Amino acid sequence: MDLGIAGKTVIITGGSGGIGRGLVLEFAREGCNVVSASRDAKTGERLAQEAQEQGFAGKILAVATDVTDRASVDAMVDLAHEHFGPVDILVNNAGGVAHPANFEDFDEAGRDWEIKLNIDGVVNCCQAVSKDMLERGTGSIINISSTSSLLGEAAHNLVHYGGVKGFVNSFSKSLAWEWAKKGVRVNTVCPGWIVPHKAEQVGEGSFWNRFGFEQIGKPDKMQKDMEAGTLYNMSSLPLPRLGRPEDMAYMCMFLASERAGYVTGQMITVSGGQFMH
Repeated sequence: MDLGIAGKTVIITGGSGGIGRGLVLEFAREGCNVVSASRDAKTGERLAQEAQEQGFAGKILAVATDVTDRASVDAMVDLAHEHFGPVDILVNNAGGVAHPANFEDFDEAGRDWEIKLNIDGVVNCCQAVSKDMLERGTGSIINISSTSSLLGEAAHNLVHYGGVKGFVNSFSKSLAWEWAKKGVRVNTVCPGWIVPHKAEQVGEGSFWNRFGFEQIGKPDKMQKDMEAGTLYNMSSLPLPRLGRPEDMAYMCMFLASERAGYVTGQMITVSGGQFMH
């Protein structure tokens, strides 16, 4: 199916992580002009080179961005205008866990970090693209949440993270209602475990490199454990395979397109059936 998004300008935050890599490359493959907005601009530049070498129709512009700083976000949007024009699609993918901990031991610095990244970052980016979308009466925003906001067991040792992602769910629904008649759709995607194909495909700041690989294992080991039925929190999934970055990208591209033009205010999980409505 032709999604009809070729030539669109897309901002993807958090482009240096595992999910971010899938989003940036697949939107570019589809012919979109992609701004990869991340603190880790080097990873974004490598993705741009990879897309060029593979002959993708779309271009990738890596922009060093701190989504918790509104001035940094505005500067990134200005560069998007300079290189590609008005923003058509925003994927708020930047987010993360400060560190796992029992809730009673979770520190104030961790709480502040998670609030700024997962809440302030989403709000900053939505406001920064609002003029482009509202003045033209068109646009699609996809906010990336987490199954940690939906299932208690998915937020084990991540209680505060599950809570801030719960904000994303509620915020997205409220914004979708307010902006629907103005032509802008807002939807939420809640991933379960989404595993990179290779350990070297995620940036230094990714949770995988901060503690994920150490606690759960590298992708090859995870695949073997999955097949053996011993992989933590994943071997009992109804769909018995690892989720991959492209699984998230395909859903987000659909929601970004006019093929989903009658869809707004929805929350969809990409989790192998871990959470079912």
